[in-house]
Amino acid sequence: MKLVQEQRTEINGQPIIAFTLANDHGMEITCLNYGCIITSILVPDKNGNVENVVLAFDDFSSYLTNYPYLGAVIGRVAGRIKNSSFQLNGKTYKLHANEYKNHLHGGEKGFHHVIWRAVGFSQKEEVGVRFSHRSVDGEEGYPGNVDVQVTYTLNNQNEFIISYHAISDQDTPFTLTNHTYFNLSGNVKRDILQHELKIKSDRFLPLDHEFIPTGEIKDVAGTFFDLRLGKVLKEVIDSTDPQIVLVGQGYDHPFVLNTHHDEEIVLCDRESGRALIVETDEPAVVVYTGNQLPNEETINGVPSRKYLGICLETQALPNAVNYSHFPSCILRAGEVYLSTTKYRFCVVDGK
Repeated sequence: MKLVQEQRTEINGQPIIAFTLANDHGMEITCLNYGCIITSILVPDKNGNVENVVLAFDDFSSYLTNYPYLGAVIGRVAGRIKNSSFQLNGKTYKLHANEYKNHLHGGEKGFHHVIWRAVGFSQKEEVGVRFSHRSVDGEEGYPGNVDVQVTYTLNNQNEFIISYHAISDQDTPFTLTNHTYFNLSGNVKRDILQHELKIKSDRFLPLDHEFIPTGEIKDVAGTFFDLRLGKVLKEVIDSTDPQIVLVGQGYDHPFVLNTHHDEEIVLCDRESGRALIVETDEPAVVVYTGNQLPNEETINGVPSRKYLGICLETQALPNAVNYSHFPSCILRAGEVYLSTTKYRFCVVDGK
């Protein structure tokens, strides 16, 4: 196991540090203390070629805006909050509106723009980085001081584990996710249209015209959202399903998970032989097929375009703070928020 730290640049005199975690089998992960951004995950294909399977900007300055939230931790609340407001304990809170009239991914200065305190650690069978940050009362309109820890750990089973820990001194909405875009072809040789996605989910959330859940929880049976046996993404993206068309020909939808820490999400690229298995204790995963990726950026040395990567955002249901029939995303004062998502990489039969 190996841990390397390197200063990449600085912002207002604060160093931006890249941490590279390496296990004994050639898998490496590089992440930054800025936004806890993951810039590289190197894993072998079926022929042993080690390549990057996540999207990253070529120029660090692009992360200062980071419109697509590449590789970052998202908080305080992942997803959209309708009309940038919610009621809690008899009081109405108004959040910063950063997507038209709605609040998206924690607001203008969400966790993806934080320079986190970071400490690396290395042990016999695992290596990692522990990031910490205090989100102060009133930040982006949220109540309470929240102390947050995000831990990235790599082990010798080619498992990358993200663990979240937080505690607040007031009741507050809170659900974190990671917004890494995966492309298992390696070094973005191809887009994700031939990737296969399988999810153990019987239900999904339809969206309104602002991409916010309508409040309905719909059965996947007979729809392009039935991924229980897996689908090639091109089949979905080429469909005329109104929900697929709505978000720009693809997914940007929450799937309610049937099970947890049970290989509930599997992404596979048969040509490279790479597979990614995602396990979590979160109630849902938001699948985003990169339908709105901007064209003006350069990512991994190629021009950015639609379908260059896919996000698998494990989290609470979006806008849960405004729907009483959704599982609550309220972190109560003094209670501990704990969540873990594991990403395991392996090689499968390419046929």
